Amino acid sequence: QVQLVESGGGLVQAGGSLRLSCAASGTFFSIDSMGWHRQAPGKQRELVALIISGGSTNYADSVKGRFTISRDSAKNTVYLQMNSLKPEDTAVYYCAADVKQGVLLTRAYWGQGTQVTVSS
Repeated sequence: QVQLVESGGGLVQAGGSLRLSCAASGTFFSIDSMGWHRQAPGKQRELVALIISGGSTNYADSVKGRFTISRDSAKNTVYLQMNSLKPEDTAVYYCAADVKQGVLLTRAYWGQGTQVTVSS
């Protein structure tokens, strides 16, 4: 099994910054990709940022230029640096990872989420 634990959420004023962290632990061969999703009240969960093993990244249009995803492969940890935060960024942020646990076995795992609240 694999566990993902997020941290770094909190309350911040508009224009401020937060850095989220997500550490993966458990039994696996490698992590193919890690990403951040968010879900605001009454809205569907959406992909915020994604990073794959080769280093390629992808961002939602709403956060481009403000958020940066990075990964420390040695620590199996992914980060999301969030700058110029807006009230619209308020949501529960979830870490997700595609984890390789066998030659042909890759599973998706989710963290429990961390609350980010941006006040105006």
